[in-house]
Amino acid sequence: MRNEQVFSVQGDAELLARAGHLFESLNSEFLCAARDLRTWSQPEARAAVVNRMRAVGPSDLTTRKLLSPAALVEEESRAHLRLLRSQGALVRISVSPLPHETIVIDRRVMILAGQEAAAGREYTVTTSRTLVEGVLSLFSAVWETSLDLDAYLRRDVPHLDADGRRILKALGSGLTDASAARRLGVSLRTYRRRVAELMASLDAGSRFQAGLRAGELGLPR
Repeated sequence: MRNEQVFSVQGDAELLARAGHLFESLNSEFLCAARDLRTWSQPEARAAVVNRMRAVGPSDLTTRKLLSPAALVEEESRAHLRLLRSQGALVRISVSPLPHETIVIDRRVMILAGQEAAAGREYTVTTSRTLVEGVLSLFSAVWETSLDLDAYLRRDVPHLDADGRRILKALGSGLTDASAARRLGVSLRTYRRRVAELMASLDAGSRFQAGLRAGELGLPR
């Protein structure tokens, strides 16, 4: 970055051209604050971070991701976050708005993402110690008031009555709809309506997703 303490780039290509080497120099700490998983999803940048994490080793690297609830809307995103967590990353969900989407590398470099534009998103890159430390203070304050991924999901557990739990158990039993309806003593039409209601309450797009969602929420089946 030569001697520049602050500079701006337009679009992902220019960001990677001028600051991509910073991801490869990652050594001890990687912090990320974002509304969802799309802001920092460019394949080249992600590959550089992943490769560096492998080189450093999970025991030597602290990774903290601070996200808004929007990051949990899609099952694919939730699965990705669970994978990151299994690899040692710390993931928290902030109920407060995150006005700026930011990456901080080793407490010495900050990359701030601006708004989307026709020419591409604008990014501001800085090595200014004052700016980096200021953002780190804000990150830490929001981090402390945010919930761990599991805690957030448990807090958002939908209420299921006894019938709903029996239907959830029937879905996991492998029974046909007709057999499940007979076992529960309801008509096939009623059973299917209750299944649809259960899927909606679990924010699931399929019966398989309903089972996954129930599992991550800790609901008995």
